[in-house]
Amino acid sequence: MNLSTAENLTIVDHLLMTTRSVRKRLDLTRPVEPEVIEQCIEIATQAPTGSNRQGWHFMVVTDPAKRKGIADLYQKAFNVYLRGREQAPTAPRANEPNATTQRRVTSSAIYLAQHLHEVPVHIIPCYEGRVETEPAFAQASFYGSILPAAWSLMLALRARGIGSAWTTLHLPYEKEAAQILGIPDHITQSALLPVAYFTGEDFLPAERIPARNVTHWDGWGQQR
Repeated sequence: MNLSTAENLTIVDHLLMTTRSVRKRLDLTRPVEPEVIEQCIEIATQAPTGSNRQGWHFMVVTDPAKRKGIADLYQKAFNVYLRGREQAPTAPRANEPNATTQRRVTSSAIYLAQHLHEVPVHIIPCYEGRVETEPAFAQASFYGSILPAAWSLMLALRARGIGSAWTTLHLPYEKEAAQILGIPDHITQSALLPVAYFTGEDFLPAERIPARNVTHWDGWGQQR
C-alpha cells in the first residue's frame, strides 16, 4: 500500500488529528475483546525502540478488584493534584488555550478519576530498567523506547472504535500499583491507559495553538 496517495493520506491524517484523550465518552458498560487488545499491542511493538532493545511490556488489567485498586491510587493522587491547582493556579503561558477549554478538560479529568474503576480495561505500558538517577539523555532514550509504542497502541485502538486517555497520575504510587499487579522492581511503569469503546460516531480535531507559533527555524524564536 502506498500511504502517500491522497486517499490514504486523508485516512491517516484524520486518525492522527482525531485521536483524543477519551474520558466522558468511554463506554463503561461494553466489554473490550481480549483479542482486539492483543492485536493492537502486536501493532504497538512495531514502534521504534532505542538500540532495538524491545524492553517493553504491557500490563493489561481487566480484573475488577485490581482495577479498583489502581483507580483508588489514581484518585488519591488526583485529589492532591487538583487541590494544588486550585490553591496555586499557574500563571498564564503565552499561547495558552482559553479558559473555557481548560474548564472542559478539568471537568473531563474529574469524571475519569471518579469512574476509572468502571473502565473495562486498564493498560500500563512498562519498560525494563530504572532511570531515576540517570542523566537526562539516558532518561530521554529510555522513555523514547516505550512512549512511541504506547502512542501506536492508542492509535491502533482508535482505528477500531476504542478510546483511551494518556494518564500518569497513578505513578506517585507506582510501587503500590506494582504490588497489586505483581510487577517486578526493575520494571518502570510509564503511563496508565483507560481503554473502552467510545460512544458517539467520531471525534473532531481539537483546539490547538497554531503550529507556527511553536515552530522555530534555525534559531529560537525565528519563524519562516
